[in-house]
Amino acid sequence: MDSYKREFIGFLEESGVLKFGDFTAKSGRKIPYFINAGDIKTGARIAKLGEFYAKAYLEKLGNKKAVLFGPAYKGIPIAVATAAALAGHGIDLPFFFNRKEEKDHGEGGVFVGYSLKPGDEVVIVEDVITAGTAIRESMEMLSSLEGVHVAAVFVMIDRKEKGRGEKSAMEEVSEEFGFPVYSVADVYDIIEYLEADESMHENVERIKNYLAINGAKQ
Repeated sequence: MDSYKREFIGFLEESGVLKFGDFTAKSGRKIPYFINAGDIKTGARIAKLGEFYAKAYLEKLGNKKAVLFGPAYKGIPIAVATAAALAGHGIDLPFFFNRKEEKDHGEGGVFVGYSLKPGDEVVIVEDVITAGTAIRESMEMLSSLEGVHVAAVFVMIDRKEKGRGEKSAMEEVSEEFGFPVYSVADVYDIIEYLEADESMHENVERIKNYLAINGAKQ
């Protein structure tokens, strides 16, 4: 495993973002671990998260000019932190996010921040993809914007789970919409990280058993 992935997973665990137990994902699946970006609650930690996303952006897209979109709610601070981190690397990207309910007063509308123009390329930054539900919701919103093209999606962790078929949700989303979906790390990196700690044996086995049923074909 790359050292930055090990550092990233350690950061998620230390920050309380990576949890183990019994949870229900947005897809409705019962899962033995959970990634909750909402548990990043300090300036230092959100700044560090932004640096990890910026590293992934630079690695995959270089100095590409795009507009960052953070879906409400957890994607909002991720988009802001990623934009700030990229600015520190000399790439000043605009960002925007959505409201859960459209505003009918003031500036109105469902989007806040940068006003997109035809020809703009958008990069979506999210926390995780399980079955692809949240990304499809984002694409439904973004499809109302004429001439706007989504160039890529970045998430914290690729859960490597089946989507609607046998392929992973990330692969399905990529094929359905025609853009790449990248992650900073994946669930097999998490397993490798945890296997170094004997006290995590039960959690490792539960994740492996879950993937044996819900994991995408590799």
